[in-house]
Amino acid sequence: MTSVTSMAETPTGPRRPARLRALPAWSLIAAGALAGGLLGGVYGLAKPPTYTATSYVVAVPTEKSDPASALGFAQAYGRVATQLAVLGDAQVWTGVPVKTLKSGVQAATSPDAPMVSITATSSRPDLAADMANAVSRALTRHANDTKDATHVELQQFARATKPTEPSSASSTVTGLVGASAGGLLGGLVLLARPRRTTEEPGRPASVPGPAVAADAHGQL
Repeated sequence: MTSVTSMAETPTGPRRPARLRALPAWSLIAAGALAGGLLGGVYGLAKPPTYTATSYVVAVPTEKSDPASALGFAQAYGRVATQLAVLGDAQVWTGVPVKTLKSGVQAATSPDAPMVSITATSSRPDLAADMANAVSRALTRHANDTKDATHVELQQFARATKPTEPSSASSTVTGLVGASAGGLLGGLVLLARPRRTTEEPGRPASVPGPAVAADAHGQL
């Protein structure tokens, strides 16, 4: 019986170390949101603010034309507002390179009104207004040089004023955007990670070997 008892009490193998408890699933999303928010806030603080100013010009028909013609020419003027011929004249009045005007000025038109908007963006509020007004002035000059042939005159409708607040997003906004993007990325990583399909099998019960069973049968 001594041999049976000692063999029965002997463990069949070394115990497996207990697994560390996994972190909750929401921690990955929270970490992504926190990291994205910090990066977005730092980006908003490091990036210099930008300012936007807009001026407007309107196409007016002469006695030999009609409003429909003025609307059509306004669309055409909007397409040539950022061309080299117009920006070259605007460069003289602003003192900035044509390349800067090309990248910082945009023109837009309306399908319902014979109006052209000239929008300029710059890191300086006064320069943004000067750029918009200079391009509007140059466009008006080029359009009126041919008004005898087009029978449409371009007039200034509203001058651009110096903006008082930046048009770029603040650090708070960029932080919120970064937190949203980071949380979304963390959720995608959470969905993409492999999942456990089965639980770890339990420890098998110890059974006596053949020699132990034969010894016990002899004692009976």
